[in-house]
Amino acid sequence: MSAAPETTPSAPVAEEAPAPPSRRERLQLIGVLGALSALGPLSIDLYLPAFPALAADLGSRESSIQLTLTACLAGLALGQAFVGPISDALGRRRPLLIGLGLYVLASVVCALSDSTTALVAGRFLQGLAGAAGIVVARAVVRDLHAGSAAARFFSRLMLVTGLAPILAPVFGSELLRLTSWRGLFWVLTAVGVLLLGLVAVGLRETLPPERRRDGSIADTARTYRTLATDRIFMGYALSGGLSFAALFAYISGSSFVLQGVYGISPQAYGLLFGLNSLGLTIASQVNGRLVDRVPLRTLLRVGLLITSGGGLLLVVVAATDLGGLVGVSTALFLVASGIGFVMPNSTALALADHPEAAGTASALLGALQFVVGAAAAPLVGVFANGTALPMAVVIAVAGVGGLVALGALARPHPTAR
Repeated sequence: MSAAPETTPSAPVAEEAPAPPSRRERLQLIGVLGALSALGPLSIDLYLPAFPALAADLGSRESSIQLTLTACLAGLALGQAFVGPISDALGRRRPLLIGLGLYVLASVVCALSDSTTALVAGRFLQGLAGAAGIVVARAVVRDLHAGSAAARFFSRLMLVTGLAPILAPVFGSELLRLTSWRGLFWVLTAVGVLLLGLVAVGLRETLPPERRRDGSIADTARTYRTLATDRIFMGYALSGGLSFAALFAYISGSSFVLQGVYGISPQAYGLLFGLNSLGLTIASQVNGRLVDRVPLRTLLRVGLLITSGGGLLLVVVAATDLGGLVGVSTALFLVASGIGFVMPNSTALALADHPEAAGTASALLGALQFVVGAAAAPLVGVFANGTALPMAVVIAVAGVGGLVALGALARPHPTAR
């Protein structure tokens, strides 16, 4: 079923590759890696319905509260840049366990914060530690799969990770009936503890010692330089990263737009957010069914067209108020659904040529996504004018930018099926 893992030219597959997982192990692996991949979206989305209340409680402006989201994204980006090379040198399990332990501590800091500054610092640390789950999950998939098999596995992961953005805002909005925003961070603390135990007993090492890199600063620098100058890698990474920016412009701005401009309740916002996330999840599963019949690059282009088209439609709706809330919701649904095709395929294609440095490649891929996302998120608040237009413009520019990056940098890939 799955493609055999690729290895460096100097060693045969039979000597270096871990044993292929059984069906039961694959299902367990999907569950564990999906939960790890969901940690980032859960950390980001759970407290979104609390943005207005958080601003009122801490006496902060909208842009300052959005900075807590930016800090988390920045931490996720920087953390991946460190964890990726470390996991190539030490294996996948140890860096992951340490990262999850630090995530628990950072979540406690967030829950106890008494100012926006303290919360921003806590969120940065939370992202820094939570990055381990994201980068290691991708690296483990690349340790075991390549090509369409990797894209199919990433699509299956999105079925699991898709539950996080679907349920997190709904769960968060319902928790706000019982507790304050601080209670949401105590919930994240408990999630971190649960994942720490899950990894300790349910994730085997997938990078044997003979396939590990030396981990020196010079080796890490060379690897990053090789990746950064690889046009194909950067083209796929940027196409996914800019789409990620569109997603986070939506995440950072939708709470204020849908609740502030269109007057819906936190509970209704959670339901709308969940509907869009459901569109993303369904699209990713359709993608998983198509990867053996349609080239990955073609599926990626389709996803970018849907995302950029939804962004442009959103600009029209926001500028003319055509369709009101229904028009905005439809455009956002298209944006999210397109991303369900973009992320599995851009990830699989970007990692295809670098099995010998899967952790570092995964780190750079993820860092680009979160750096661009962190840059896009506050723009919505900075240019806020009481309408949906600033959010719409940022989403549209990012979506179109992803399409341009694919065409300008990433030529058709020989392993694109």
